[in-house]
Amino acid sequence: MPAYRHTARRRLLRQLRRAIPMLWLLPLLLILGIFTFAPLAWILHSSLATEQGWSLSRFHELLTSAFYRQAFGNSLYLSFGSSVAGLLLATLGAASLRRVGGRLRNWVLAVTNMTSNMAGVPLAFAFIVILGTNGAITLMLRQGLGIESFNLYSMNGLLLVYTYFQIPLALLLLYPAFDNLNDDWRDAASLLGASPLRYVWHVALPVLAPALLGTFILLFANSMGAYASAYALTSGNYNLLTIRIASMVAGDLFLEPELAAALSVLLMGLLALIAWANQLLLRRVRHGR
Repeated sequence: MPAYRHTARRRLLRQLRRAIPMLWLLPLLLILGIFTFAPLAWILHSSLATEQGWSLSRFHELLTSAFYRQAFGNSLYLSFGSSVAGLLLATLGAASLRRVGGRLRNWVLAVTNMTSNMAGVPLAFAFIVILGTNGAITLMLRQGLGIESFNLYSMNGLLLVYTYFQIPLALLLLYPAFDNLNDDWRDAASLLGASPLRYVWHVALPVLAPALLGTFILLFANSMGAYASAYALTSGNYNLLTIRIASMVAGDLFLEPELAAALSVLLMGLLALIAWANQLLLRRVRHGR
């Protein structure tokens, strides 16, 4: 057999070896197409299509409405506040876990993994039982010390619930990042006269910055898309983006799926903008700018 045929055969075999793994991606691509890209295309189409043709009138209605601007403001406040609080507490927790013994660390991580899956209606019910109007801790404070607890069904109550389900997720995401810190760096910084605060600011934070920024974005997106906990806690009476979207597609009075689609597009655009800003900050951190 001529040499060029052997070469062509080897080239064909190499191409087949590369193509076979791609075939295993077809089920995943099919699932993504059916459950991700197709709904996304429908949402974009529904938000722009009107009887008179393509129009941005629904976006204009949403952006000029004080009611929907309030929903954006409430959602942003809850998401930002709970993400920052959850990130700070999880950072302290991850730093502490790195110093404790193996058995206690494994137990805490196991409990954290379990509690990270507790969200939605069960989480809201748990807070109502504990801190609701007639909750266990509320009654203890009221009858034992004469202290009136805060209103769980307010913005502060929602912020507490959101922060609670942010902490386990942030802890699981941040804990592996602390393995990038070398204990010798702390000793070297101490020998050079750096205080613990200067070590954290000039050494630890730059190393952990990519993980911290990435975790913050995930927490922010997680809270912006949260629906069940807020709905169960407030019976849908609080003005949040997710509650407004749900009321437009499953409300008892007026169904406005096209307006819900436009609101969903604005929500996705906001998250995409935040993710882009996160990537820009990460690029600057990695290049030392």
